[in-house]
Amino acid sequence: MKCYECAREGKDTDAVGICIVCGRGVCKEHLIHEETPAWEGDYPIELKPDKEHIKRIVCVPCHEALKENCLFNEVC
Repeated sequence: MKCYECAREGKDTDAVGICIVCGRGVCKEHLIHEETPAWEGDYPIELKPDKEHIKRIVCVPCHEALKENCLFNEVC
């Protein structure tokens, strides 16, 4: 699997992980590996604090979307 973001930039880079939000393959440059809010997958999405403190992989666009919507900061 190749990194989605690198492919958009015209590069051919192997993915090292998969974003838990969108499912895109990501390389080391385009991933964020940190604690993220937990959600149950229902709509509307309700983010909750991660009580297990597990670091998860998310791509940069999904990480930015979580922060932009202010939901990330309210539960962490």
